[in-house]
Amino acid sequence: MAAAQAYPVRVDASLSRWLWLVKWILVIPHYIVLAFLWLAFVVLSAVAMAAIVVTGRYPRAIFEFNVGVLRWTWRVQYYAIGAFGTDRYPPFTLADDPTYPAHLEMEYPQRLSRGLALVKWWLLAIPQYFIIGVFTGGEPWLGWRVGRPVPHAALSFSYNDWGLSYIGRGGLGLIGIVAVIAAVVLLVTGRYPERIFDFVLGLNRWVLRVAAYAGLMTDKYPPFRLDMGGPDPGTLTLPPTAEPGPG
Repeated sequence: MAAAQAYPVRVDASLSRWLWLVKWILVIPHYIVLAFLWLAFVVLSAVAMAAIVVTGRYPRAIFEFNVGVLRWTWRVQYYAIGAFGTDRYPPFTLADDPTYPAHLEMEYPQRLSRGLALVKWWLLAIPQYFIIGVFTGGEPWLGWRVGRPVPHAALSFSYNDWGLSYIGRGGLGLIGIVAVIAAVVLLVTGRYPERIFDFVLGLNRWVLRVAAYAGLMTDKYPPFRLDMGGPDPGTLTLPPTAEPGPG
């Protein structure tokens, strides 16, 4: 079978044990920080869109910041109800932590389409929004929504949809449901089911790829493909993690 085509956003992780019954409380400081980071993400994405339309380039400093927000978000989700994949507390940093078991890399685009910047985050990504709405429990998991829905829903983020438990108006999303099932099995048997872990990781990869596309960070459309478990097909070289994988 031919290798899966690499996507510019690479999401990797490894497996560990639990503190899942209290992680909802332990990550509250992260949710507070992420509230402000996602507000900045939305504002800076608008600035980046203007820069892309004028110059065809995503400002490098904004790109690095926004990648850091997605990276921070992924680490918190991996620790909490996005995967329950480790007991190691997420670091408070936008930078990659080579020793942490969850990673996110993104290639900086040298050039971006000026025309696509105007339509991909609200029009072209609509089919993806329906899919990740199922994964996350209702609304897109791509930004921070304060008070009421904002017009650019592609970059909006509901606290209930993502922040505490992937529970939104649509109910508990597929990621949250599967992660809770895995956590219960882990509690009873002492082992995280490997296939469930791979499935949860694949779902999170899909969501993060859409987040990067909606954030105008790549012109490459997210694949309608579930890359489950193991290293991301696009991963080049990641530092070794401190925790073993399943089994």
